[in-house]
Amino acid sequence: MRTSAGILAMVLLMTFLLSGCASVLPQGLIYTEVKLPSAVGNDGFTYSKTGVAKATSVLGLVATGDASIKAAMENGKITKVKYVDFDAKNVLGLFGEYTTTVYGD
Repeated sequence: MRTSAGILAMVLLMTFLLSGCASVLPQGLIYTEVKLPSAVGNDGFTYSKTGVAKATSVLGLVATGDASIKAAMENGKITKVKYVDFDAKNVLGLFGEYTTTVYGD
């Protein structure tokens, strides 16, 4: 009886460790701080304006803010997008900050 409980525990642990959750960005279990490209236009990499938009998450339960490309464009008064970057920071799933930066004219 004791052996079967140990085997069951081992199977459950291995299932947990080997099954990954799909994510659109790399995530660390304890801490995440990544910068990712989101979109690139066809007009080169010269730009005259930068717009930033942010959203936050608390405890993985409440998320607020507008980190959309549209919001970043409005914040930077951009009408022609050159490229977009996305930054994500998350600590233990307790606090997350997600930033979209738009570069353009």
